[in-house]
Amino acid sequence: MNRVTIESKFVSNDALFELKHAHELKIAKELNSFLLEVEFPWKALGKSLTQFVESIVQKIPLEERIQGQVSPHAYIENRDSVVICEGAIVEPGAYISGPTFIGPKAVVRHGAYIRGSVYISEGAIVGHSSECKGAILLPNAKAAHFNYVGDSILGYDCNLGAGTKLANLKINHSNIILRLDNKKVDSGLKKFGAILGNRAQTGCNSVTNPGTIMLPEVVLLPNQTALGILKR
Repeated sequence: MNRVTIESKFVSNDALFELKHAHELKIAKELNSFLLEVEFPWKALGKSLTQFVESIVQKIPLEERIQGQVSPHAYIENRDSVVICEGAIVEPGAYISGPTFIGPKAVVRHGAYIRGSVYISEGAIVGHSSECKGAILLPNAKAAHFNYVGDSILGYDCNLGAGTKLANLKINHSNIILRLDNKKVDSGLKKFGAILGNRAQTGCNSVTNPGTIMLPEVVLLPNQTALGILKR
């Protein structure tokens, strides 16, 4: 797919994640407020996301932070900085490091690797051999099989096909540049994976280049490589 420029209003958090319908989509109030405050998705990544997740964790009493069904064979590092809500499931062999928030009915499957600064919303899935770091998964988002989700946001009901990788660092380690409103916009980030709007999907073994944005309901076909902003 070719790189295109697009009006910035189409890549705001409100447009990508339908925040006006947050209640209907079961987006938590605190997450909805955070996304509205920063306007654009790349501004919700990096230090901003770490601070947000830490603040959410700190609001919950220490003795109430682990409420879900957690296998004794899962490994939780920095346990005091991890929240696992009632109804969530963490399977044997999963590795979780804080700060991390795992919402109700979310599932972290065997072999998942959650490296911290991660917010997993209600009903979202991090599956076998999937790695998440510095990421937000909105409700019902799925990274179910052999996925890399680094410095990225998955919108409501997104699905990553098996083997999809969201690359987050350019080979030359320079800042990620976006093309918006017919001009170049510096994201200010060296690590910036992909942003998937609500109900976007990727096919198996697809790859997104750093800074890729997929508008809502866009489909990236199997074995394809994405660059820039993808629209229907």
